[in-house]
Amino acid sequence: MLKKAYLFGFLFLIFQSNYSQIIRTELPDTISYWSKENKVGLDVSQISFVNWNAGGNNSISGLLKGEFIRTYTKDNIRWKNELIMRYGINKQERQEVRKTDDQFALNSTFGYKRDTVSNWYYAGKFNFRTQFANGYNYPNTELAISKPFAPAYTFLGIGAEYARKDINFNLYLSPLTQKTTMVFDQRLADQGAFGVDKAVYDEFGNLIKKGKNIRNETGILITNQWKTEIYQNIKLEHRLSLYTDYLNKFGNIDVDWQLQLDMTVNQYVKANIGTHIIYDDDIKTKEEENGVQVIKGPKVQLKQLLGVGLTYSF
Repeated sequence: MLKKAYLFGFLFLIFQSNYSQIIRTELPDTISYWSKENKVGLDVSQISFVNWNAGGNNSISGLLKGEFIRTYTKDNIRWKNELIMRYGINKQERQEVRKTDDQFALNSTFGYKRDTVSNWYYAGKFNFRTQFANGYNYPNTELAISKPFAPAYTFLGIGAEYARKDINFNLYLSPLTQKTTMVFDQRLADQGAFGVDKAVYDEFGNLIKKGKNIRNETGILITNQWKTEIYQNIKLEHRLSLYTDYLNKFGNIDVDWQLQLDMTVNQYVKANIGTHIIYDDDIKTKEEENGVQVIKGPKVQLKQLLGVGLTYSF
């Protein structure tokens, strides 16, 4: 009986070992170093009048937006990728449909730190941004002042990044960043739009040399991003980008600053207020004078947003 008990015990141990091995082989590895965040939303505003004594134009506006984030974190490595898309239109009575917002941006930052305690990373950053549709100086809709990939911008550089996930704070410092401006529309390139070399003409107005489609710069890039809850259900998001070129007017800083308040009504309904300020010495403004587009000097660009709509996170 004792020998049989030993035998059954031995067989049970073998079975248990093999069964555990089978379970380990068949079950998938549930450990993932990727985290994700997805947000899609639609803001709509509408106003209409019927026999309204004070007068007014019927109008409707819509803004479709999406934000998708993928972050890889393992040991001392952190790789964050972000895709931002926005497109808005407005339709007023007796007017054609007009664009109110247009953005396509891709950001990718790869960082490595020496130990798991420090918040400083050796980092490389890539940024790309352009737009979806033509832009116009309304009411002139015949000549576009901007188009998809006219302009498009890329930033590629190396530096240091300070990242604090607990307070949603990020600071990136790069002493060596290449900025590439692309204008893949020859009419705009010939005008020298967005800082590319413009076309060369002879004294009779004949084209000698076409305008360049690409301009490269090398300089300093500083970016900062911060999110915080300033009050219950009210969150503030701040994004700032500063860039200056070493060779072309060093110290003349390109500014791109976004500030947004998100107010949560419930799980799906949210309101937002935002401002977007841009200053780039290479971006010349265009004004309509006697039916003709006239190129003026650079100016501070300001956009203000106010919207209420649906937002879905997954």
